[in-house]
Amino acid sequence: MEADMATPEDLTMMYRPVGPEELELLRQADFKRWPPRLPGQPIFYPVTNEQYAAEIAGNWNERDSGYGAVTRFHVRKSFMDKYTVQRVGGSHHTEWWVPAEDLEDLNDNIVGLIEVTREFRP
Repeated sequence: MEADMATPEDLTMMYRPVGPEELELLRQADFKRWPPRLPGQPIFYPVTNEQYAAEIAGNWNERDSGYGAVTRFHVRKSFMDKYTVQRVGGSHHTEWWVPAEDLEDLNDNIVGLIEVTREFRP
């Protein structure tokens, strides 16, 4: 499926909170691909909603590194259908658990660019 042919029904909207280091790696990849997971990071955790991503970016990333951002991106639904949404806290604390070994396949199924939607600074 070509990116310009994808309809909203074909896509899953995802969010991910990031700190300054991950944001720089996204810049280096022209906002097209997520960087490989580091040793000790067996899972990539995109979240299902902006509210949850903003809580993480504003409460954790900003506190820990002085900067947090919320990113939004679209992945082909046909790829994401094999992953179950996990609830990890309150009703809006939902995320996908994508094994690190599947991250390159996820990257290959991103449609469009990864965009920064919100930023948090002290």
